[in-house]
Amino acid sequence: MAEIIAEEPQIYLITPAKFDLATFGETLQRVLDAREIGCVRLDMPGAEAEDIAQAADQLRDICHQRDVALVIADHYRMVGVHGLDGVHLSDPRAVRDVRRDLGADAIIGTFCGSSRHVGMNAGEGGADYITFGPTSPDPLLGDGSVVELDLFDWWSKVVEVPVVAEGGLTPELITTLTPLVDFLAVGREIWSHEDPLAAMQALGLPRG
Repeated sequence: MAEIIAEEPQIYLITPAKFDLATFGETLQRVLDAREIGCVRLDMPGAEAEDIAQAADQLRDICHQRDVALVIADHYRMVGVHGLDGVHLSDPRAVRDVRRDLGADAIIGTFCGSSRHVGMNAGEGGADYITFGPTSPDPLLGDGSVVELDLFDWWSKVVEVPVVAEGGLTPELITTLTPLVDFLAVGREIWSHEDPLAAMQALGLPRG
């Protein structure tokens, strides 16, 4: 099973849903060169397969030149074709079947909303990590509910599967969650700013 476990929280970077590949590629390089990043997720919901494939190839080269893992959201059949490190699934029920298809070496993670039960099932099914969220109201993630922070505390004490906090992170939440999680996932929190690196600093994300 692939190892992406961190001794202290690392940054899990989620791409914008839509972006100009040339411009974003340069921005991503600057971020990866300036900050310690544990994993990048290519997440382009609704995009054409050709555009996702082109982005996968370019971002793979950028990430792998810096020894950063690149996973793709949901399109697990692209993992082998494009030399990616794994997949992030929006449906945790698919973990077991995707693990069977991709084998033991691929990274497989999944979003589990705010459910301890769903997270436990995903871990038992072969997930390398799970994400809980959103941590504050986020209309674009989950069913509208917000994860109780006590879940991260319980998970960090009881379960060995790495846990990621995702969605609606604020400086206050990051301070609270830092001792409890393996990864802090950010995307819209920084890409909506003109200077993503300054936004990361303002959030108080760990420097690694």
